[in-house]
Amino acid sequence: MTKNSQSIGIFDSGYGGLTVFKEIKKLLPNYDFIYLGDNARAPYGNRSFETVYEYTLQCVEWFFAQGCPLVILACNTASAKALRSIQQRDLVARYHDKRVLGVIRPTAEIIGDLTNTKTIGILGTKGTTTSMSYPIEIGHFFPDINVVQQACPMWVPFIENGKYHGHEMDEFIRDDLDSLFAQSTDIDTILLACTHYPLIQDKIRQYLPQNIRLITQGEIVAASLVEYLSRQHWLDEKITKSGNTRFYTTGVADDFETHGEVFFGSKVKAEHVNL
Repeated sequence: MTKNSQSIGIFDSGYGGLTVFKEIKKLLPNYDFIYLGDNARAPYGNRSFETVYEYTLQCVEWFFAQGCPLVILACNTASAKALRSIQQRDLVARYHDKRVLGVIRPTAEIIGDLTNTKTIGILGTKGTTTSMSYPIEIGHFFPDINVVQQACPMWVPFIENGKYHGHEMDEFIRDDLDSLFAQSTDIDTILLACTHYPLIQDKIRQYLPQNIRLITQGEIVAASLVEYLSRQHWLDEKITKSGNTRFYTTGVADDFETHGEVFFGSKVKAEHVNL
């Protein structure tokens, strides 16, 4: 690993952030990237705010040590539970020349334009939904939008274990969607507020009325990052552009490569790191 390489860091608690990274790399193919999955401590979804903040900051500081001037938290739970504290506390106190961005704000900035009924459904982990980050952020941009949330605690374990191809998790999907619509029948737009969920979007669609719009975050976050870098010239100039991508995991590298290929859509070569 060359310390003079100033890559964009992409962070997730595990594999899910690869669905976002895949879209980012499409739009910024010449940029250098480092991806880190904290697989040894995943999932983050049911952990406390304090624990998620502690783990996320540790990983963000690891990226900084590798020379990354910019880190993207490609994880809804980390974005919901840790981003604000890192931005307002740690960057201000110790890392003036670094930036950390999340996946919630870019989505919140546009999602209100996608609904006709002004009622949006959010499907996410328990950590994301209980944080109320989406209702709060969406409310800043679209105060007249009604946001309805449903936690789906069983979805990530099924996806991580590769048990989503058959019908094993269908009952959980039906039940969670029923619970969402039980809160409001006016929902016409649903956000998959977990980076794992794009892998089962076809399965989810089977249990949705055809008029419901299903939104994934990868393309939204990628487009937002391109726009951000176009405004932040000082930051964009720091990032090296050799087209290099490196993958790291706190878990088992072989496992990351096997599962990561499914999420990323192409082969992944990973190294293990201890934090």
